[in-house]
Amino acid sequence: MTPFFTWARVALAVVLLCPPVYCAAAADLVVGQVAPLSGVLASTGRQMVLGGKIYFDAINAQGGVHGAQIRHEVVDDGYKVAETTRLTRELLAKPEVLALFGFAGTANVTQLLTDGVLDAGGAALVAPYTGGESLRSPFNPWIFHVRAGYADEAEHMVKQATTLGLTRIAVMYQDDGFGKAGLLGVQTALAKRQLKLAAAAGCERNTAKVEDAVKAFKASDAQAVIMISINKPTAAFVKQYRESGGSAQLYNISVVDPAEIVRLSGLKNAHGLGISQVVPYPFMPNLPVVREYQTLLKKHAPDEVPNYTSFEEFLGAKVLVAGLRRAGPAPTRAKVLKALESMGNFDLGGTTVNYSPTNRVGSRYVEVTVIGSTGKLLK
Repeated sequence: MTPFFTWARVALAVVLLCPPVYCAAAADLVVGQVAPLSGVLASTGRQMVLGGKIYFDAINAQGGVHGAQIRHEVVDDGYKVAETTRLTRELLAKPEVLALFGFAGTANVTQLLTDGVLDAGGAALVAPYTGGESLRSPFNPWIFHVRAGYADEAEHMVKQATTLGLTRIAVMYQDDGFGKAGLLGVQTALAKRQLKLAAAAGCERNTAKVEDAVKAFKASDAQAVIMISINKPTAAFVKQYRESGGSAQLYNISVVDPAEIVRLSGLKNAHGLGISQVVPYPFMPNLPVVREYQTLLKKHAPDEVPNYTSFEEFLGAKVLVAGLRRAGPAPTRAKVLKALESMGNFDLGGTTVNYSPTNRVGSRYVEVTVIGSTGKLLK
């Protein structure tokens, strides 16, 4: 037999023994993220993307999931509701997109439900950066929350304030679905203690117009002010309120970046600000998952430092990758969703999430941190 026919027979045997689905390079596993990379939430959006990226990069460096690489597609919505909806429709129109990841904004994600975008697309949305109760109740099957809700955070802050003897509590809230969800959470927590709001003032979305809130709270003689707002309006309020002589204990919900608050408002004003947190402290490597996060941050983004936001989305990326693995070597949107809901009491490395066919709120972890005298967060 000639060498040509020998090699032909070998090649034919390889083809017969190795079906194309296994021999061919596995198709990319595409994850779509709509994030606020411009506008008032840009610094937060950048950290959101970073947290997912370092974990996806690490998994790809290890060979991917069932031999397939994760492709992380990110688009910028500028924190604008209409853009979130448009860009999500575009992502879901691509058959290769298996899941959505790390969106921001209660109003933004609520609109996806209202317009039926997630229902029509049939893809899971993992780790949205929102604690809005309207996204948790009534139950919807599409959204897998990694963080506690704003009601949980409000309860924790009100509990801490009242334990300190502070009963005249005011709320400065962003005047949209996010802010109103937090406002309702505070009102509910106060009602449990037979208390009412000392004052409340809204701040227009995508602005830092807080002058009216500063005046209202100075007039109310509030002992504590809980802010349901993002970086720029929070920093503007902290700066103006403190510089006008306001002395109430200040708190803010978890969505802010402490370093950004210090930079924008000044350390003297930001010192003592309490911030609720919905994931473990990422600055001390006390948990296996924190050690993993810090190691991968140094390896894949050496110029970056630990941050609550990037750590939260790092945890979300771990949840999503676990779901992709459980979905098998030929995943579909439906298989990924089913895989995610099978993750009951799933250990991420010292902190757990718990999902089921009837539960999508993976965690209710909350603690309050404080901006210390050097600008760093203290537990």
